[in-house]
Amino acid sequence: MVEMKTIKKIPLQKIDVLDETFSVNFMPDLRRLRSSIEEMDLIQPVFLREKSSGYQIVSGFRRISIIKELGNSEIESKVFGEKEMDDFRFFSLYLHENLTTRGFNTVEKAIALDKLVHRFQIDPTVVIKTFLPLFSLEPNEKILNTYLSLAQMEDSIKRYVLKEEVSRSNIRKFSALTPEDRMVVLSLISTLKLGENRLREILTLLEEISRRDRFKVREIVDREELQTVLSQKELTPSQRTERVKKVLMDFRYPRIRQLEESFEKKRKGLNLPSSVSLRHQPYFEGKGMGIEFQFETVEEYRSILSSLSQLAEKKEFQELIKSVG
Repeated sequence: MVEMKTIKKIPLQKIDVLDETFSVNFMPDLRRLRSSIEEMDLIQPVFLREKSSGYQIVSGFRRISIIKELGNSEIESKVFGEKEMDDFRFFSLYLHENLTTRGFNTVEKAIALDKLVHRFQIDPTVVIKTFLPLFSLEPNEKILNTYLSLAQMEDSIKRYVLKEEVSRSNIRKFSALTPEDRMVVLSLISTLKLGENRLREILTLLEEISRRDRFKVREIVDREELQTVLSQKELTPSQRTERVKKVLMDFRYPRIRQLEESFEKKRKGLNLPSSVSLRHQPYFEGKGMGIEFQFETVEEYRSILSSLSQLAEKKEFQELIKSVG
């Protein structure tokens, strides 16, 4: 049907570029397409639907935008009659045409699935069976719901998801937040250097603190300890990330914080050389301590060993061992 259509040149002024019934574009990268059109002109005609008021775009939103920017007054098109197909068939045509030429990013897939379910009223079981595989997604309800939740999120969150290539599991964590809390979280994580695991840790800690203490996420982020870290402009994003995580860990596990403060107080009481460090097991999960030291000369080595040999006689050291035992 599409191949048999005669290609016509349609004036751009007669095309309704504001009608995005069939569009799922989100943050499209137009550079390659623009370069291609500038060098080779338009290779594929756009698809339009003739209406009484002009022409509705079925497929070719990006091409029309670029052609218009380049100052052209018309564009090669394949034109369909208004009643030739219903809206769902036109949307299916749009999806298939774009899948063969460019594909869709994560947010565009979410928008497409949302339109299928909510705008075109396609049964979710049909969407799962037919359209998820079309987008190279596993055909199950959990995946569909993940993408449907993403489609409803704020544009700034969608941009973050695209930029940072956020995983589905973390998208689900975002969806569990209120719109207000999502924006607060975004203001926090935008200043940090987060991979998937760190993002999951931050989101999980905020969720658990909020649920346990019945605080809003904003109240947690606004706490002085966290704001102090965020205000330290000299910190690199990686350093800020680790300090934010530590503050949240202290909020989440106050008992560990108390143990940490007690350990640090006793450690300082030992008056160890600066080249010697005592460490406990991470989060005090496990017994025992570790000792690390650095030296450059034999004399420094002997001096450190002499200091360490005297530890066993110190009451503070004995108490420290008991506290982590």
